[in-house]
Amino acid sequence: MPFDGIVTRALTNEWNEQIVPGKINKIYQPTDTEIVFTIRSNGKNHTLLFSIHPMYARIHITNDTYTNPKEPPMFCMILRKYLSGSVIESIEQDGMERIITFTFKTRNEIGDITHKSLVIELMGKHSNLMLIDQEKGHIIDSLKHVSLAQNRHRTILPGHEYILPPHQDKLNILTINAEEFIRKIDFNQGKIENQIIQTLSGVSPLVAREIVGRAKLGSQQTYMSVFTDLQHTIQNFDFKPAIYRNKKEDFHVLPLETVDGDKEAFATTNEMLDAFYSGKAERDRVKQQAKDLYRFIKNEKDKNERKMKKHNQTIKKADNADKFQHLGELLTANMHLVKKGDKSVVVTDYYDPEQRELTIELNPNKTPSENTQGFFKTYQKLKTSKKVVEKEISKTKDEINYLDQLLQQIDVAREEDVEDIREELRDEGYLKRQRSKQKKKNKQGLPKPDAYQATDGTQILVGKNNKQNEYVTNKLAHRDHVWLHTKDIPGSHVVIQDKNPSEETLLEAAHLAAFFSKSQQSSSVPVDYTTIRHVKKPNGAKPGFVTYDNQKTLFVTPDKTITETLKSNIKNG
Repeated sequence: MPFDGIVTRALTNEWNEQIVPGKINKIYQPTDTEIVFTIRSNGKNHTLLFSIHPMYARIHITNDTYTNPKEPPMFCMILRKYLSGSVIESIEQDGMERIITFTFKTRNEIGDITHKSLVIELMGKHSNLMLIDQEKGHIIDSLKHVSLAQNRHRTILPGHEYILPPHQDKLNILTINAEEFIRKIDFNQGKIENQIIQTLSGVSPLVAREIVGRAKLGSQQTYMSVFTDLQHTIQNFDFKPAIYRNKKEDFHVLPLETVDGDKEAFATTNEMLDAFYSGKAERDRVKQQAKDLYRFIKNEKDKNERKMKKHNQTIKKADNADKFQHLGELLTANMHLVKKGDKSVVVTDYYDPEQRELTIELNPNKTPSENTQGFFKTYQKLKTSKKVVEKEISKTKDEINYLDQLLQQIDVAREEDVEDIREELRDEGYLKRQRSKQKKKNKQGLPKPDAYQATDGTQILVGKNNKQNEYVTNKLAHRDHVWLHTKDIPGSHVVIQDKNPSEETLLEAAHLAAFFSKSQQSSSVPVDYTTIRHVKKPNGAKPGFVTYDNQKTLFVTPDKTITETLKSNIKNG
């Protein structure tokens, strides 16, 4: 991810305008890698997220909400002890590195003014957040402890001196001139992008590619001109935050002229980062939280698919049942030609229009009569098994569809949805119920489906799992409300809480149904819609399974932007 020193510079500049000075009102720690501050500044509350997530390490003001544990972790309590009620005096970046220091003015137990620093180092899996006593220069505590055995250069433990990461001896893009930059590049060596990354502090591969792309492998003078333009942009904070979408998503605050794909511009760097990372880290948390659940459901599905294969083989074999009846009847008619001990007999096949001869294989240990009865018994067995297996195939198909639906629901689940799915599997007998869980079962609250708002203000509800699907369809919806679901594709139940929605609202709800389905990455997804009165749950059906009629079909292409807009309508409404 291109969260480099240039993006960090843009952020610190924005924060010094937005939240300095700012008072720390609340501190939370929703996960092991995230800290959330609520800051009051300029008459507004701002939510600042610090994350040292190994894949999504970042810091920015966010509009997302987080679920906090009932008991705050130790580091959270220490932050509250030292920083609750404190005032941010300054926010500074270390050169062009991804290291930011927040300086707080606070009071100690006896009322004297003291200063504390909160340092975040954004370095991928080595990222960390540390609370520093400024007067003593030692670490009060850190989100991640690092012993001397893990890092010879420095120890990150309470009571130890805070030491900056090793300097990489790179040039600061803000202070050098174009001639110094060019002298560091060996154009005969090639791999200009790598050389730029090794030369300039705070420059990501994305920016290095932009420099090379703009220069178009031109002369040294061309590279100097491109460097000077970018340097001028960075020095003057002339940033243009944007997300670029092609095969993958990228973002940056510099105007990227050589990146193809759709571009979404933002007014601020914080808004850009919030939009880019929103959902990504939660999806990763959900993935980790539901890892065992996903594996269990996948194994169950694979088991049923193997069972289906065996059933199909049995059906294929049963389709030959008439052959054994045929052989039994031919052997009965030619019993006089057979004696015990014969391994085969050649008879005239009177079922064949051309009356050709047919060789019947026999069991030499059986009498002619026993061989005949054996053919008829096999015929009856296969005929009976076909009826039984056809029922089993139907049950197995339902089972596979149900498990497939659960896998899709995990793919779009929020953290709070995972326990609903786990509870459903316990109710259905797939997972054993723990005794402690049995006591808590009745205390669970009502399902919480996702709410969205159409452009015209109409409310749209989306179930993210079977409990929510059944609650939305059977409890919250009126019999004349419009119900939507992807056609023959696992997905969410979507309800428009309106009897006569506009075409625009209908289309927006169809986008949600397609987006929260197994066909999220497809185009022209078929979405059926009908009224609730035409939606029924068959007796004994699996959770979330319904039948419906009187439907019409829309074809839509899922769009993340539309989904986000409909969600933001709720927040802004």
